[in-house]
Order: sequence, then C-alpha cells, then structure tokens
Amino acid sequence: MEKINLLTIKELAKITHHRSGEIKLGEKAITIPSEDNIWDFLSECEAQFVVFGIPEDIGVKANLGRPGTASAYESALKSLVNVQHNKFCKGNNIVLLGHLNISEEINEAKELKNTNKEHKKRLFKLVEKIDKEVSHIIHQIIKCGKTPIIIGGGHNNAYGNIKGLALAKGKPVNAVNFDAHTDFRILEGRHSGNGFSYAFEEGFLKKYFVFGLHENFVSKSVFNSIKEQEARLKYVSYEEIEVRKQKTFDSQLQEAINFIKQDPFGVELDLDAIPHIYSSAMTLSGFSVQQAREYVHYFGKHKNAAYLHICEGAPDLDLTNNNHLTGKLMAYLITDFIKSKVL
Repeated sequence: MEKINLLTIKELAKITHHRSGEIKLGEKAITIPSEDNIWDFLSECEAQFVVFGIPEDIGVKANLGRPGTASAYESALKSLVNVQHNKFCKGNNIVLLGHLNISEEINEAKELKNTNKEHKKRLFKLVEKIDKEVSHIIHQIIKCGKTPIIIGGGHNNAYGNIKGLALAKGKPVNAVNFDAHTDFRILEGRHSGNGFSYAFEEGFLKKYFVFGLHENFVSKSVFNSIKEQEARLKYVSYEEIEVRKQKTFDSQLQEAINFIKQDPFGVELDLDAIPHIYSSAMTLSGFSVQQAREYVHYFGKHKNAAYLHICEGAPDLDLTNNNHLTGKLMAYLITDFIKSKVL
C-alpha cells in the first residue's frame, strides 16, 4: 500500500472558500477516489500537474535546524485551492494527490534529541526511510507522464526528488537550486544539509547549479568540493549579483540554464533564500519574492524542467496573524511554475 494520505473531496471542499460569481481552483482541481489505483488513475488523467506534500521536519532537526517545516504543505494547499480558476491557470489541469503519511516517523522523532549522538543517528535513519518513500512516489508520478510539484518539508527531500526523476528517466539528471546554502555537505548521515551531495555521490545527480548561495554560509571544504568537480558543479553567489554587482540576475539565469538544460532537471527553491519568510533558517538578506517568481518561471518554461520543489517554509514559526502569507507565497510560486508550462 502506498504511504500516501489521499486528499478527499470532502477535505478539499472544507478549505475551498466558495464565492458567488467566482470559480476557485479547488472547485475544479482533481482528487483521486480512494477505491481507485493511484497510478492507473494518474496515467489515464488528462491533468498535467500533480501537487504532493511532504509534511515533515525530521531532516531539519537532524541538521540542527529549527523545526516547523511540517506545516508548509497545509498552508500552501489552503492558499492554492483559493486561487482563481481562469484562463491563466485552470484547476482541472491539477491533481491534488495528498501528502506522504509519515506520522509514525514524526512521533518517533519528537522523542529524539539532535544533541544526543545516538538520537542523531536514529534521525538520520528516519530521513532515509522518508527518502525511499519520496523517491518511489516521484518516480511513479513521472512514469505516469505527469509533472510533480512537491511541497516540503525540509530540503532533505531534494534527494528523493532527484533519485525518483533519475529512476524514471533511466539516467542521471540535473538540478538547479535557488538557495542560500548548497546543501552539499559531507556524507555523515542523511539530513536537510546534504541531499544534493548524497544524490551526486550515488550517481543520480549529474550536474548541479546553486543559484544565489550566501558566501557566509558555505564552508571552505564545500567550496573545494565544487572546485574539484567544476565540470559538474557550479554556483553564483548572492553577493556577486546583488552586493558587488559583478554579475547580473538575468545573465546568471542564462548561465544556469545553459549548464543544466541538456538533460531532465529539477527546479528546487528553498524559502530561506528570501528575506523575512518564515523558514528553518530565516534570513534578513537575500533575493526578493519577485526574483524568486522570475526564477521559477524562467526554469519552469524549459521543456526539460521535470518538477518543482518548494521547501523549508515554516508558517507555524510566524506567531502573528499573518502566518497565512507563507502559504500564499508558495501558491504564487506553484501557479508561476504551472503558467510557465502552459502559457
């Protein structure tokens, strides 16, 4: 049995705000009946996009980060289903699959302390279990001919996305990542800081471009690793573009697409790269929301863009009455990606 909690019609109706004279995405989006085989349904369905949630923060906890990313999917979904269904974005082109069922892993992780060596090892193992489920589900969605839109969760899930895509395509694939960090750290056990390095080491990731990393957050050893593999690993820093003005945002979008476009690639976006967005590693300096949207559109419109992954958002860390805004931002990014493919 797939470890997927399917989104039901009743659940969708509860979060869709009906209004006279309007049609919301939630009124037209597709859900999968519980009695149907998921993959048969997707294969036969005409919708192009499949939205899937991974409500966890185990990978973040294993990486000594602030928990809270488990709340992102629910927040994003509530905003997404209340976007207008119109000529720019049609709900009947979207399957709302549901989310990964990892309640057992979440409950176990709550009892573990990331400062305890043995507990930390157990957290690594829990992330590995999630990896297997994510890679299987992404592989299946892509084999059905659909484009996954994944809402994390921590950035540990990039590994499962990349592996799933590579298995579906039968070859190593590429990735571009809008992020303040490389998430290319040492192979010390799985967590949110080394999803790309594990995918690279295990042969699933061929080429990787980090877009806008923050120079203050990358270790010398990681920079050395990138230099040693410069034919397959590239980056541009935020400071090169926005502080020192040595390069332009647009020229680096072009640089990145030229580097990865020859093969199927994943479009990754970490919300901790955007200032004042509640996330596991919230920042005061970084690219704007507008630039994040441009990034998603630019890469999404390429024929080899195979999935979108938005991660590290943590709406529950916002204790004001504005915690819905993180979900609203994710909805903008999701619809930007969809529009890039269909308009």
